[in-house]
Amino acid sequence: MTLDTVKHATETPDIDQPWAELGLKQDEYERVREILGRRPTGAELAMYSVMWSEHCSYKSSKVHLKQFGEKAPQSDALLVGIGENAGVVDVGQGYAVTFKVESHNHPSYVEPYQGAATGVGGIVRDIIAMGARPIAVVDPLRFGAADHPDTKRVLPGVVSGIGGYGNCLGLPNIGGETVFDACYQGNPLVNAGAIGVMRHEDIHLAKASGSGNKVILYGARTGGDGIGGASILASETFDEAKPSKRPAVQVGDPFQEKLLIECTLEAFAEKLVVGIQDLGAAGLSCATSELASNGSGGMRVELDDVPLRDSTLSPEEILMSESQERMCAVVEPSKVERFLAICEKWDVTATVIGEVTDGDRLEIFWHGEMIVDVDPRTVAHDGPVYERPYARPAWQDALQADDANKLARPADADELRAQVLRLVSSPNQASKSWITGQYDHFVQGNTVLAQPEDSGMIRIDEDTNLGVAIATDGNGRFTKLDPYTGAQLALAEAYRNVAATGAKPLAVSDCLNFGSPEDPAVMWQFAEAIRGLADGCLEMGTPVTGGNVSLYNQTGEAAIHPTPVVAVLGVIDDISRRTPIAFADEGHLIYLLGDTKEELGGSAWSQVVHDHLGGLPPAVDLGREKLLAEILISASRDGMVDAAHDLSDGGLIQALVESCLRGGKGARIVVPDGVDPFVLLFSESAGRAIVAVPRSEELRFNDMCGARGLPVTRIGVIDGTEIDIQGQFSIPLSELKVAHEETIPAILA
Repeated sequence: MTLDTVKHATETPDIDQPWAELGLKQDEYERVREILGRRPTGAELAMYSVMWSEHCSYKSSKVHLKQFGEKAPQSDALLVGIGENAGVVDVGQGYAVTFKVESHNHPSYVEPYQGAATGVGGIVRDIIAMGARPIAVVDPLRFGAADHPDTKRVLPGVVSGIGGYGNCLGLPNIGGETVFDACYQGNPLVNAGAIGVMRHEDIHLAKASGSGNKVILYGARTGGDGIGGASILASETFDEAKPSKRPAVQVGDPFQEKLLIECTLEAFAEKLVVGIQDLGAAGLSCATSELASNGSGGMRVELDDVPLRDSTLSPEEILMSESQERMCAVVEPSKVERFLAICEKWDVTATVIGEVTDGDRLEIFWHGEMIVDVDPRTVAHDGPVYERPYARPAWQDALQADDANKLARPADADELRAQVLRLVSSPNQASKSWITGQYDHFVQGNTVLAQPEDSGMIRIDEDTNLGVAIATDGNGRFTKLDPYTGAQLALAEAYRNVAATGAKPLAVSDCLNFGSPEDPAVMWQFAEAIRGLADGCLEMGTPVTGGNVSLYNQTGEAAIHPTPVVAVLGVIDDISRRTPIAFADEGHLIYLLGDTKEELGGSAWSQVVHDHLGGLPPAVDLGREKLLAEILISASRDGMVDAAHDLSDGGLIQALVESCLRGGKGARIVVPDGVDPFVLLFSESAGRAIVAVPRSEELRFNDMCGARGLPVTRIGVIDGTEIDIQGQFSIPLSELKVAHEETIPAILA
């Protein structure tokens, strides 16, 4: 077989090429030919196909994502924003923190363990590539109906993959969420986030600069796993009639990644690295084209020098392989020997595969012949940009008109009590300890708060007690009812969760999970959610530092609920002043902060009791959210509260149950005059929280809230061994504990 070189491609313009099988559209293939002035070689075609895929190029989402830049709030904390491997923010004392959330949805449906494990590995390498030491991971998850047989296949594998990989890396899992809904049945969402810490001067970027500098591939050897994953993974829906479209799933090795982390950080410490890029989606195609296009010159690569674990791989397969635990570094010639010595010390395979040139081309050779000769920008940055048609779906009005506030309510106190027990034992509101118990929360000894707290919190300086907090949230039900408001509610909830622990919210990363962009209704949901999130971040003062878009999450014509997952990172000056959710001290007073309205659209109550989705989601008031956050942060810092819990899914009663069970103390609750007990317990009005206030701090706390104009209502006291809604019902904590904790183990047994 003749090697498909650049010379051969120029001489044979009419050879048929498998562009469609690689995920390219005909006009995209023609555009590649136009850029090159000839047909692409097989290797070039492989590179363009993966780099121009939805997953890598954001070709359907770019036109909307630019709002995050256009509407970005001014932020003194932002050090590195959108466009790099991960965003970086200044958290004070010379420290910088990098964080990001990404998806590994489709691979986790095909092969749950490895799909989830390699999702963790990939996001951790993004953090390493910024120059940071990874310090924690989080995992926002969505599965199909809890009692569906396939959920029993997917969920345990995903949880084992996340736990197995993260635990082996020695990274605490400090946050996330698990949601069940039939809409995710064929398309689970496995989003993974990571946080890393470094000094300001240690930030590294993905660029290849300096003619003559060497390009070093190091880490695991390149194999045949994950070939074509990026292009097909993000360009096809799952259809049982087309099993061939299911991509091979990458295989992870957390022990290799741990060596890679230590090796990379030692090289950073010795100032050996000019530029660096992890190998994730699109593998070497991505690393070489992005490093070259972001730098000041070109790049020459000898593909024969890539260490292989499968000698039969073709050059196209080597370029497309998504084998895990690999990175590319650009190193000055005088420092190569030392870089390789560090790799050898850590038993990490490392090979010089090329060098930076003074030209503007990416040239790749195989067996002495040139098989790639491209402008790297055309591969990495100048892919197609689609302005997909979008339109408000015809069914949206009817959905919103189906008002959840009109659903039948409990007829008496006994029925109200029964519905409370149904709610707290439902899969979404029940304890997730069966899942989170498989993760190590406290490895490294710096974890301050972890699940089921409102946000995870980790100490980053043992001398000063400086720490950071992170929360991830998203409500697909709210977003389906109103995508603009739903996205803002996700932002507000994550912001509120961070503030409830006493940390000041600083910045956002997002993972935007939607159906097919070729469906105008889905594209409308996406456009509205982006608009809502961009407007919300501008008002809240929290810039979007980066994130991920995952499209084609649908089976046939059935798309998932639009699910923007928002991660908010916050900073706390002294972690010893953090606020947990647990009601731990009898006699302390329970205050409800914010306004409770009759807002049941998309609520947990409407789902659990009536299997209903309709109406409007709760109204969002971002000014009120900021005020609430300021109160929570001040109260935590000044010792005015010793417990706080945001109100979100399940409303007040869910928060009370979680805080009481967490602290092992009961609560007596008085329903305020003129308030419907049902609305008080089940409404999901936003901008609310409950706090436990020592009696000695009551006057000071009320004065602060009054001075700032935040409505507060004293609703009860921590007392006894039951939750007593006075005049209505009481439920012993022992009964609530069984209802809350036995659901998930029973379903998955």
